[in-house]
Amino acid sequence: MAPEVSPRRARAVLVALSLAAFAFITTELLPVGLLTHIAPDLDRSRSQVGLLVSGYAVVVVLASVPLARLTQRIPRRQLLGVTMLLFAAANAMAALASTYAVLAGSRVVTALAQALFWSIATATVTGPFPVAVRGRVVALFATGATLAPVLGVPLGTWLGQEAGWRTAFAALAGVGLAIAVAVLVLLPSYPPAAGGAARGTAPDGRRFLLLLVATALGIGGFMTLQTYVTPFLLDVSGFADAVLAPLLFVSGAAGVVGTLAAARTLDSRPTASLLAPLSIGTASLFGLYALGALRPGAIALLAGIGLAYAGFGSAVQSRMLQLAPGSTDIASAGVSTAFNAGIAGGSLLGGGLLSTLGARPLALVGGLLTLAALALLAVDAWRSRAAGPASAAAPDGPAAGREITLVSIE
Repeated sequence: MAPEVSPRRARAVLVALSLAAFAFITTELLPVGLLTHIAPDLDRSRSQVGLLVSGYAVVVVLASVPLARLTQRIPRRQLLGVTMLLFAAANAMAALASTYAVLAGSRVVTALAQALFWSIATATVTGPFPVAVRGRVVALFATGATLAPVLGVPLGTWLGQEAGWRTAFAALAGVGLAIAVAVLVLLPSYPPAAGGAARGTAPDGRRFLLLLVATALGIGGFMTLQTYVTPFLLDVSGFADAVLAPLLFVSGAAGVVGTLAAARTLDSRPTASLLAPLSIGTASLFGLYALGALRPGAIALLAGIGLAYAGFGSAVQSRMLQLAPGSTDIASAGVSTAFNAGIAGGSLLGGGLLSTLGARPLALVGGLLTLAALALLAVDAWRSRAAGPASAAAPDGPAAGREITLVSIE
């Protein structure tokens, strides 16, 4: 039997794990901001430093499901505490790295910690809350990850520029240590199977598999453009170098808005919460292909893509808690794998397009991929409605009675 969790304690865990998500995504992307500082210091090319990001995603893809299976019986307080300590140690290792090989090794360790974190964090953070508000909790948890590119990476880049790139990683090590302490103090220890969100509320293996395919396609579509959005804005839209940072901030800020907007609909309209951001993203990508040379329109469409990407990510995590055919930890690992496969695949596809056809087709091909994801999910929703209410995955279901305790987030 799982221990009770007070509302205040449950909210504190939500904040701590949202900060952990912020720290992980900041760490994942930080080498991009510090690329011109790390490369000469370690006597490596910029493309080799770029591998610290793409290789990171590959490790997450390969490790998520195996690590989730290996650790599925370990109480979440101990497992998340050790995961954050590992995160802190790996970033400290990066801060002390004297060679590229040591830095690359620290990134592998951090990626392993991130693979495990995303496999278990969603179910852990939502478990103490009622089924009817878990979508909102997922969106609030995802806010940390959404804020990372907007605040975390620029702040880390600035710190690295002012005090040296190692200082930025040292600061993240300190953040990880503080979060580890908070997790060990706040999170009760209980068997994973006793958590309120340990199982899907309306399990459906076929629909869950379709969700994974749509996730990989959708994220791949967004990342086909977003990985190379800078050359698109320079070459197609004709913006100057000096305005790129504000433009990327607009996209990131729109992502925060998208996450918060999703919080209002994830519980009451789970299917629409998936279809709406994909529709907005697809329209924005096609619009950018057609109107990307018009600067005011490009800014608005860039914001639409940022909003849609973040909203879709939150919707997928929330839907996973409903459709998971078994353990939500294993299902979450599958979602993480699909996400990172989409990131890696979209980045590779975009790189190939950029080097052969230029920047403009990035938006068109990205839009075609998000359209394919939208079509899959729309057909699935139509088939579910046609089959009757018994086949629809409702926000509550057979797992609704397994909460640790029911807490309000109002």
